[in-house]
Amino acid sequence: MNSPQYKYVVVTPVRDEEKFLDAAIRSVVAQTIQPAEWVIVDDGSTDGTASIIDRFAEEFPWIRAVHRTNRGYRKAGGGVMEAFYDGFNRLEFKDWEFIVKLDGDLIPEPDYFAKCFERFSQQPRLGVGGGTIYYDVNGEVSVEASPRFHVRGATKIYRRECWDGIGGLWKAPGWDTIDEMKAQMLGWSTESFPDVKLLHLRMTGTAESPWADAVKSGLARYIAGYHPLFMLASCSKRMFYRPYLTGSLALFVGFLKGYVKHIPQVDDPALIQFVRDQQMRRLLGRKTVWNYE
Repeated sequence: MNSPQYKYVVVTPVRDEEKFLDAAIRSVVAQTIQPAEWVIVDDGSTDGTASIIDRFAEEFPWIRAVHRTNRGYRKAGGGVMEAFYDGFNRLEFKDWEFIVKLDGDLIPEPDYFAKCFERFSQQPRLGVGGGTIYYDVNGEVSVEASPRFHVRGATKIYRRECWDGIGGLWKAPGWDTIDEMKAQMLGWSTESFPDVKLLHLRMTGTAESPWADAVKSGLARYIAGYHPLFMLASCSKRMFYRPYLTGSLALFVGFLKGYVKHIPQVDDPALIQFVRDQQMRRLLGRKTVWNYE
């Protein structure tokens, strides 16, 4: 096992990532601070993903492979969490200070984790953090827009005390919103670091159609307990961004889908009340826990 300055472990669920995974693994191997353990979970891939993981696991003893059987389809949200927890439950290094959920199509800069952990050391109440995702489109750098308080689900670092406090991750769509809201309710801050970068080799949402991705996002917000008025305001704001009307409509369709199909919301009434209170305060122009964009 490695003995890094900051003791951290990484869990990476992947499915059919043959095109990107080799480069992604090499970028973590090249980190100035390597993880104590990295479990990469092959979620039933049908391409060469499994062999890539096995090859690196043979070369680096701190990389471990977990293989799941193919369910026959991509299961949005919940499938990722099932694979994540298969990896989490196989972790052998128990004395970790941070746990990282990292996608298999990201290329972090060589000192990515060193920079992130420095932020954690500077902010004792920072519970969830991570870098900012960007893309290289024909040589043009494009940053993935996101509020400063939201860390993208593709790259999340959890401080152990915060992880234990929130009880881990919700095993359903919306997990990457629920985790932050629960942390905020418990007095932790969450932050995406604008000057710490990861290259995303595939645009977010391109594994599915833009419509399906927006519907999924709307459903996740329903599961997270968003206030209907806040959701209506969000959809209205979304109309000013491409695709103008369809993006907003798909988001609202996903949100309504939760009500129509009686899909269970997060089983935490106090959390839902906290979220809705904060959202109404924001609509009214009052101070909230989201004190920066």
